[in-house]
Amino acid sequence: MAQATIATERRTSVDDVFDHLHEQIVTLELKPGDRLSEAEVAAQFGISRQPVRDAFSRLANLDLLLIRPQRATEVRRFSIRQIEKARFVRACVEKEVVARAAARCDTTNGAQLDATLTIQTAAVENGDVTAFGRLDFEFHKLICDIAETDFAFEVIQQEKAKIDRLCLLGRDKEQRLPDLLDDHQTIADAIKAHDTDKAIASCMLHLSRLDQTIERILASNANYFERS
Repeated sequence: MAQATIATERRTSVDDVFDHLHEQIVTLELKPGDRLSEAEVAAQFGISRQPVRDAFSRLANLDLLLIRPQRATEVRRFSIRQIEKARFVRACVEKEVVARAAARCDTTNGAQLDATLTIQTAAVENGDVTAFGRLDFEFHKLICDIAETDFAFEVIQQEKAKIDRLCLLGRDKEQRLPDLLDDHQTIADAIKAHDTDKAIASCMLHLSRLDQTIERILASNANYFERS
């Protein structure tokens, strides 16, 4: 019983540290290249260093921390190669998803797409970037549900998480909301019309919106990227 209690406490401590640091990293409170100390984090939480080490390992597995022997752990900088890989994987998966959704979409699914687009429109009109981000998540999940590929959404989210920080650095995101909404509308219309080719083309355009953001961040904050 005592061992089980210790295991539970350790798991909770790891989760607490992981959740706290994950939030700081993905919201850019901790920026690419910032250093982290096991000892300092452990002192902050009033725990031993082992749970912190375990939390660091979990974050490293998500490519959010860079752990190097005998050197300081730091928030992982962006890697152009990893960005390209994440976008390639997501594009390949989403092509198949929207194609299947276009083939399977029925009247009920069409109504669901219309409903979420109505809510997205309100978020754009209010300039609510946070709400739109949540609705974007729900929109892509709905398409996976229509396609009957819920497993694909897991892959999409894993790859999306790798570049979410980059999206947050786009200072023009509020200005880009109308374009993103238009993309969603075009994708939804194509799916409802069972137009596979247009659905795929619209989805690929949607994913390409990040290109200009990457170029601007490279020009203004090159230190946020790993050296090649």
